[in-house]
Amino acid sequence: MSAAGKSGAMLEEDPDQTYENVLAEIQSFELPIEATLRSVYDDQPNAHRKFMEKLDACIRNHDKEIEKMCNFHHQGFVDAITELLKVRSDAEKLKVQVTDTNRRFQDAGKEVIVQTEDIIRCRIQQRNITTVVEKLQLCLPVLEMYSKLKEQMSAKRYYSALKTMEQLENVYFPRVSQYRFCQLMIENLPKLREDIKEISMSDLKDFLESIRKHSDKIGETAMKQAQQQKIFSVILQKQKNVKFGKNMYTNDRIPEERNEIVLKHAFEEEDENEEEILTVQDLVDFSPVYRCLHIYSVLGDEETFENYYRKQRKKQARLVLQPQSNMHETVDGYRRYFTQIVGFFVVEDHILHVTQGLVTRAYTDELWNMALSKIIAVLRAHSGYGFTVNRLFDLLFEIRDQYNETLLKKWAGVFRDICEEDNYSPIPVVNEEEYKMVTSKFPFQDPDLEKQCFPKKLPMSQSVPHIYIQVKEFIYASLKFSESLHRSSTEIDDMLRKSTNLLLTRTLSSCLLNLIKKPHIGLTELVQIIINTTHLEQACKYLEDFITNITNISQETVHTTRLYGLSTFKDARHTAEGEIYTKLNQKIDEFVQLADYDWTMSEPDGRASGYLMDLINFLRSIFQVFTHLPGKVAQTACMSACQHLSTSLMQMLLDSELKQISMGAVQQFNLDVIQCELFASSEPVPGFQGDTLQLAFIDLRQLLDLFMVWDWSTYLADYGQPASKYLRVNPNTALTLLEKMKDTSKKNNIFAQFRKNDRDKQKLIETVVKQLRSLVNGMSQHT
Repeated sequence: MSAAGKSGAMLEEDPDQTYENVLAEIQSFELPIEATLRSVYDDQPNAHRKFMEKLDACIRNHDKEIEKMCNFHHQGFVDAITELLKVRSDAEKLKVQVTDTNRRFQDAGKEVIVQTEDIIRCRIQQRNITTVVEKLQLCLPVLEMYSKLKEQMSAKRYYSALKTMEQLENVYFPRVSQYRFCQLMIENLPKLREDIKEISMSDLKDFLESIRKHSDKIGETAMKQAQQQKIFSVILQKQKNVKFGKNMYTNDRIPEERNEIVLKHAFEEEDENEEEILTVQDLVDFSPVYRCLHIYSVLGDEETFENYYRKQRKKQARLVLQPQSNMHETVDGYRRYFTQIVGFFVVEDHILHVTQGLVTRAYTDELWNMALSKIIAVLRAHSGYGFTVNRLFDLLFEIRDQYNETLLKKWAGVFRDICEEDNYSPIPVVNEEEYKMVTSKFPFQDPDLEKQCFPKKLPMSQSVPHIYIQVKEFIYASLKFSESLHRSSTEIDDMLRKSTNLLLTRTLSSCLLNLIKKPHIGLTELVQIIINTTHLEQACKYLEDFITNITNISQETVHTTRLYGLSTFKDARHTAEGEIYTKLNQKIDEFVQLADYDWTMSEPDGRASGYLMDLINFLRSIFQVFTHLPGKVAQTACMSACQHLSTSLMQMLLDSELKQISMGAVQQFNLDVIQCELFASSEPVPGFQGDTLQLAFIDLRQLLDLFMVWDWSTYLADYGQPASKYLRVNPNTALTLLEKMKDTSKKNNIFAQFRKNDRDKQKLIETVVKQLRSLVNGMSQHT
């Protein structure tokens, strides 16, 4: 119901009560006032007047309540105003006192403020002084070190100056890097280093000029020292002879006195030589070289110094080796020429031994080879003046032979290391890049392998390309000496081929043979060695082409020496094949030794022996590895293994220590032989024709068939006939086995005399034994 409807209904019921309710609603503000007022005016004609009366009465009631409340609180308000008026005077007094106190404090604090400002200023100054002292303590060591650097530069102690620079840069400058003077010092250090380099290089140039001028004097001194050493050796030998002579001449003093005179004269000559001869260090001051080397090492530019020194010394070597135009006119000219050369190499030898890396053995060898070449050329050019050089050339050829021997010994160690580090398994390549990397080192071509997808394996192991590379390195090393002999291309080609043949036939062949004979080399490794030698043998033609390209001598020349690599690798391969056959037979023997037959069993087990099945499985796995070998090698190994197995089984039956064999044991043995025949017929190695491999067990098969079917009548009747069914059964073998079975039959049939069949069988065995013995005796008489 709406508010108006609700108010109208209330007016109809009780007008006075209704107005009260309307006034309550207006005071509560819960309903809209307009609706409530509209209901008052719309319902009755006098409702407005009555409502206004009620409203006035309500207002008067509220006014009375307000007045009562004000009357109640009026006295308290008056009391509060009175208290405030009293406090006002006290507040004014307090204000005056506070103002006066503040003035007096301000006046008293002015002097304190002045003194405080002075204290603050002093503290700031003290702090600044402390900071300055600390900074100066940091800077003073830097300045002292820099001053020390200047002193070292002035005193020409350049190496120490460089060390001081390193300390400044690494230790001192980082502490004061924020100051401008430090930046100036840092910027000045590179210039100081360059100055040191220039000064040290200038000293080195002076040193090089000095030793160039004194080369002949140095050489003469060295030659005198060598002569002095020779005299000293002779003196020592004479002393030994004198002591020995005392025992020889006990009754004669003349030889002893004569030796004493000789010794005295020799020692006097030695003393005179010691007074006259100066050492190389006395003639040459090497300190510029050491100093310059140390300086450039500290500067990290050692390589530049080494290159410069070697370049300048090579130039000086060429000057020393250049003979004077009139050298050949006098012996003194030759003496001066050779003393200069000796002096040059004495200096280089001294530098080689007292410095590390400035002069290497390879560098001095290069200079020496150059000197030999020049000396030979000079002697050849002047030999027309009466000086023969044939003995010198003979000496050089002897040195060449010794050089080759040294190379062969060195490469023997190289090949040995290569063989020891090889894993003897095919080289795996996972992508084209690896494949090309291997084929770039070793000439390998296989169209079928190239068609295969990656990853794949090359047939040879890692040692093959390494050996091939080292053979080429040997040829280079041999060529290096041969070129210095100034021989013709044909002679150099012959030298290279002969030395390479020695490398292949003696050094490499010996290394391969020793490797093959090592106990830890197994069948798999031997197979890989055979494969490796095959590829090395095929690569020999590329080595011949390599030598041809070096010497430009065609292989078609009549006197061209051929490489013997084919025979070398064939011999190694044959040795490896023999080792394979030997080790394979040894492995078969190891399995056969595991055999544990019950030779008195009455019935067979119905299956082959365990040892034999293990042996056959081993042979299958080994022959799978042999598929990588040349066909004849794999077939020979397979046939050899089967024959050895057949022989071992036959020897087991005929063993003299085996006294008795039952028929059950023979049947069990027959089951094992059947497995051997099945293995042979399964073609473990391809290439055999028909039942060739099964023929390895034909002796065993005919012998066992004879005993299994007990067909002695046929054997004895057809013996000696080419078409005999048991042609391969030797009477002696059959007799030996039958006697062992006869003994077993007697032992196992104690009551055989009570059974007719057993008595007949025993009589048959005895009859056959007699007939076999007659055959064996007849054969012996015929023999």
